[in-house]
Amino acid sequence: MSTTEEILAEREKTHGSFEVHASITGGIKFTLHNQANWKLLTATQRESLDMIAHKIGRILAGNPNTRDHWDDIAGYATLIARTLP
Repeated sequence: MSTTEEILAEREKTHGSFEVHASITGGIKFTLHNQANWKLLTATQRESLDMIAHKIGRILAGNPNTRDHWDDIAGYATLIARTLP
């Protein structure tokens, strides 16, 4: 079983520095949350965009060639697309 420190060290290889990731993701979310249409979104649409911002932060802070980041973005967008007419 891995220790917390081992898990964090392994995640940093793909996700990048937590501090850098938090800065990038926070900036993206700030921009999203301060748009006029943000209040028009459903809770699931807002959460999907927040998670997409999170994954973009990982791409920019960490390893951009980690397929999981890209697959997750597609997954969150698909979840919303399925709910639309």
